[in-house]
Amino acid sequence: MRTAWPVPVALVALAAVPLVVGALRLVQLAGGPAAVPADPRFDAGPLPVVLHVVGAAMFVLLGAAQFVPALRHSGWHRRAGRVAVAAGLVVAGSALWLALFVPPKSGTGDLLYLLRLVFGSAQAACLVLGVAAVRRRDLATHRAWMIRAYAIALSAGTQVLTIGLGHAAFGAGVLVTDLANGAGWIVNLAVAEWIIRRPARVPR
Repeated sequence: MRTAWPVPVALVALAAVPLVVGALRLVQLAGGPAAVPADPRFDAGPLPVVLHVVGAAMFVLLGAAQFVPALRHSGWHRRAGRVAVAAGLVVAGSALWLALFVPPKSGTGDLLYLLRLVFGSAQAACLVLGVAAVRRRDLATHRAWMIRAYAIALSAGTQVLTIGLGHAAFGAGVLVTDLANGAGWIVNLAVAEWIIRRPARVPR
């Protein structure tokens, strides 16, 4: 059991920065201290941001727990999975809403706008396909689609790294920022596909 925990702990650690920033944003929107720079884009309609942050926290934490082998064949896995799917759909839906109806962040361009629409829609589609697969008891396909959905959601953590590296190497231009964000999604999906397609370990 001890060897099962490094993976979920690493996944939560990857998401730590965006989750902490999101939590501080919620505190700020609730009238608390401004621990992160103010963003007037969210002042008029904070609900999508609240849903996005809360949904992301639930999806990341519950999704990470699904990687613990001891929990995969229990009633807890099914119950937590249902909540995780709902949370993931909230994340995808709120991400699309924010992309469509909130002005883009300064320093980003049309490419990132398009990528947000593509990957927000892709996350929702992966979750729906994952649910459809488990309903027909195709567990391998269910696992694959859920891993892809989780990889997309976890990209916010990877983007902290890709944006930092991109800006350090090429400067903080609009195209660099958009491409660095896109790299976060691509890296995560590449890792997800490797996990899905790697041969299963044969117990000795």
